[in-house]
Amino acid sequence: MKSVYNFVVKPKGERYNNTKKFDGGELILNTDIYQHQYVNREAIVISTPIIGDTDIKPGDTVIVHHNVFRRWNDVKGVERNSKAYFNENTYFINHEQIFLYKQEEKWIAPKGYCFVIPLKATDQFNTESEKPLQGIVKYSDGTVEVGDLVGYRPSSEYEFIVDGERLFRVLSNFITIKYEHQGNEETYNPSWAQSS
Repeated sequence: MKSVYNFVVKPKGERYNNTKKFDGGELILNTDIYQHQYVNREAIVISTPIIGDTDIKPGDTVIVHHNVFRRWNDVKGVERNSKAYFNENTYFINHEQIFLYKQEEKWIAPKGYCFVIPLKATDQFNTESEKPLQGIVKYSDGTVEVGDLVGYRPSSEYEFIVDGERLFRVLSNFITIKYEHQGNEETYNPSWAQSS
């Protein structure tokens, strides 16, 4: 199956990631369908659009928008699927709903975006766990180098969990400064992100 303008994808696993396995059992973390934190964000590309140029290939793993696999209730309380839904294993999405893609075991950021690892706060007077608006580039579109220590605009970051690591997606043109490494930077990845 191919689409003229859309990618055809299927969820990698289930539509929701709301259970954890441990000690031979399973714990249900959430039973609400509207909590976006528990919606699966990983998909496998079945086919690419007929029209348009893309580096993404069938079989690639992609990180998609949280509303792609999400269910919701309409004003009458009837459960509905997203507009991307075709059937349980087939969804149609456009390129703007793909945030990161993996080819040959390597994650690649699409043009215009970078993914940044937050830093642990070192200021003894700071009550927060991480430094605000600073991080180390993990995945880049080429605008900045992977490993660069950068600063970015307030409210420009969007949280993702990728391979058990908490990252922020930042528009490349919202990165405002490149710092010199001081040697004492420590990345911050909370334990709840590692367990997902």
